[in-house]
Amino acid sequence: MELYDIAIIGTGPAGISAAITATVRGKKVRLYGERELSSKMRKAERIDNYPGLPRISGEELGKQFSRHLADLGIEVEPRRVTLIVPAGDKFLLQDGSGAEVGARTVILAGGVAPAVTLPGEQELLGRGVSYCATCDGRFYRGKNVAVIASKPEFEAEADFLAEYAKKVTYLPLYKEKPALSRENVEIVEGKPKSIEGEARVRALLTDKGELPVDGVFILRESVLPDKLVPGLVTEKGAVVTDRKMATNIPGLFAAGDITGTPYQFIKAAGEGNVAALSAVKYLQ
Repeated sequence: MELYDIAIIGTGPAGISAAITATVRGKKVRLYGERELSSKMRKAERIDNYPGLPRISGEELGKQFSRHLADLGIEVEPRRVTLIVPAGDKFLLQDGSGAEVGARTVILAGGVAPAVTLPGEQELLGRGVSYCATCDGRFYRGKNVAVIASKPEFEAEADFLAEYAKKVTYLPLYKEKPALSRENVEIVEGKPKSIEGEARVRALLTDKGELPVDGVFILRESVLPDKLVPGLVTEKGAVVTDRKMATNIPGLFAAGDITGTPYQFIKAAGEGNVAALSAVKYLQ
């Protein structure tokens, strides 16, 4: 297993700033996120308060960030991190491939995660509810599962599940028509309402009726911070940090929108810089 000095989750201003600072300080960095960088940032029509770059668009700022990363030889790993677990003097990160990567420190910079979860989701997490099909799919061989997908990119995970499961019921929460062709995948147009069960998942309730299933895979763009890192302290959905961007877990830092308001690019970039400097000092 490869071990990095600092793993950074997110390619918005906070994650980019942290990656740049850590690399300049000579640390081995693993940067997870979108290769085209933050889609939220690219949608900004005009940014007026970024020093030295007046009236710049989010699209152009993203291009500048990409150039800076390329200049330093920093590559972006596009896999989605689904679980981070402290393990002695390091952290183990599980990504969408099911592989594990080690990092001595971690910086969370994934932006604002959806605050709303389904009834039953938290109670049945690990007992039939999962956020990673490629990680847990093998446990559902010959069983019936449901996949709730927020983006077309997650269709690949449904295809992967179809290799193991008896039947996959796919609920797309996006406008594009799913391109799924396996015989044991059924596409259902419905809105998830709750996950039913006691000791284990029994069914997924939708606005079109109840679907009896053995497991529910919820594939969102980002995982709630306290689900991503068990034991992480949050408040009203935001990660609690001190002025050094340190969380309650030693070696784990957070920066940007994930730490709460104000949701400003310049604030995020500054916090990313502080988080990286703090991680470097922690490693020393």
